[in-house]
Amino acid sequence: MKKTALALLLCAAAAPLLAQETKPAAAPAAAPAAPAADPALTGLKVAWNRVKDITVRAAEKMPEEHYGFQPTPEVKTFGQFVGHVVDAQNMMAGLILGEKPPAVDAEKTKKTKAELVAALKESVAYMDKAFAVGDSAAAGPVKLFGMDTNKFAVIGLAIGHGWEHYGNLVTYMRMKGIVPPSSEPRPAPPAPEKK
Repeated sequence: MKKTALALLLCAAAAPLLAQETKPAAAPAAAPAAPAADPALTGLKVAWNRVKDITVRAAEKMPEEHYGFQPTPEVKTFGQFVGHVVDAQNMMAGLILGEKPPAVDAEKTKKTKAELVAALKESVAYMDKAFAVGDSAAAGPVKLFGMDTNKFAVIGLAIGHGWEHYGNLVTYMRMKGIVPPSSEPRPAPPAPEKK
């Protein structure tokens, strides 16, 4: 029995080799795909796209009446955190793009949910523009808080800052009994087609 199984296994393994001898030569293999343009920023955009999506969705989901929610007097309100994210994203995008960012001062001047969500979406679009500069431009020098660094450092800071303050928004939402976007159930995958 063991010899028969071994013989069948060897035949199965040899079949593709024998088949190659009787088939006409295949066309030469295609050249390997070219590496993705801007691989560093392509990878970093994955994290950026996720945090920008759930931050905007959190700002949209929190009811207007909770934008003034402040767990203790020492911390920002929900709305002030949204405004802070706006201001920080504008500042960082301006550094990456090498231009003066829009002077929104959303944390202090925007009061309503509608104003803050609109400003957040604008700052996300501005940051998206910064993420489109390309790897070689992102490797260029910049001063960040008085330190000499490169624009990749600012991009990393933008992602980390986004996650940090999304965490603040999540905490406030949970305190109000609201499920944050990152904890919402994912939609069920589509059912396979019946044949």
